[in-house]
Amino acid sequence: MDVRIGGTHFPLETLGPGRRLGVWFQGCSLACAGCMSRHTWNARGGTRVSVPALLELWGEALEKGAEGLTVSGGEPLQQPDALAGLLAGAAGLRDEAAGLRDGAEGLRDGAEGASTAGGTDGADLLVYTGYEPEELTEGQKAALRHTDAVITGRFRVAEPTGLVWRGSANQRIRPRTPRGVARYAPHQERESTGARLQAVVDTGAAVGLRLYGVPLRGELAQLERRSKEAGVSLSDPSWRP
Repeated sequence: MDVRIGGTHFPLETLGPGRRLGVWFQGCSLACAGCMSRHTWNARGGTRVSVPALLELWGEALEKGAEGLTVSGGEPLQQPDALAGLLAGAAGLRDEAAGLRDGAEGLRDGAEGASTAGGTDGADLLVYTGYEPEELTEGQKAALRHTDAVITGRFRVAEPTGLVWRGSANQRIRPRTPRGVARYAPHQERESTGARLQAVVDTGAAVGLRLYGVPLRGELAQLERRSKEAGVSLSDPSWRP
């Protein structure tokens, strides 16, 4: 199965707890005013890749200590079949990796006369969607089956917030599993205390700057001003119409 994506990045540190693999699905008809990722709106843009290829990236990220997978966009639920395949495969690889680790720890602890148990360990799976739960079709609900948490709600530029991992005050973190509750419930009302944007320089065919995260209101305009003052010109920023 193939999926059209806008890109991937590891380690992502601003869209969920810990070091994560980020996958951005391509295509979004919701088109929220003020969205910083307008380049992900076009359903024919981005790159077509296979779900197995993304799962290979996820496996590599787990080997490097990834603490979670974040799927954003674009709008992931506008490619529900591909999202379902990615999340199911990611959960399987995560559980397999956790099982191998727990097995090794169990052998060690058994030798010491101790035992361990737990159902909230392992990397978590987080999905961002602009939809509210009551808007979802049965197919979209099924696509979220393996998520540990979902952040829901359209971005509303007129409702700024300092809440961690969210762009506007209407957006909600919705834990769905014991792992999701353990990881995300403590952050429901928490304000950001660290960096909200992660800057990565892309030195491909043309040098570019990628920003990952959820900026505060006016933060991108401030970035443009500071860049100009430093003699750096930003051409075609994705947050400009």
